[in-house]
Amino acid sequence: MTLHTGSTAPADADRRAALRAGGGLGLLGALTALGLLPPSAVRAEWTRAGFDAKSVAQALSDAGLGGGVNAEQIQLEAPEIAENGAVVPIRVFTSLAGVDRIAILVEKNPTILSSVFELPDGTEPSIVTRVKMAETCRLIAAVRSDAKVYLASKEVKVTLGGCGG
Repeated sequence: MTLHTGSTAPADADRRAALRAGGGLGLLGALTALGLLPPSAVRAEWTRAGFDAKSVAQALSDAGLGGGVNAEQIQLEAPEIAENGAVVPIRVFTSLAGVDRIAILVEKNPTILSSVFELPDGTEPSIVTRVKMAETCRLIAAVRSDAKVYLASKEVKVTLGGCGG
């Protein structure tokens, strides 16, 4: 996954290289916590596109993932019943080649688009994360492979509030 910063200074290039190597994020967090790096130096650059969307279709379109089709090659693992909507573990993986983006959407959350993961060439197309769910709804995984978008979804029942209470 790639973390973008707003500066193009050589030090930023070195930090991005460290992040790609895998251990940089923890190091940057420790340096920031110790006060050796300002928080602005490690903030990811991202766009609001998709995160302000009011529908699943708009969120997918704004995130560059519109026009997706359901595909059995996309596996979305999540519990059928989430006892706590504030912490719902999910896993998305696929056997498709050429995957460069995976997005997670939560259909009835105030912010439908939960996350977008950019995957560099050669990265295993698999993510594990946790999401907040405001209420019972569909989780949707969108995977872009060779400029085509594939979708998988799963209904998750939430028994204790997450985003909203």
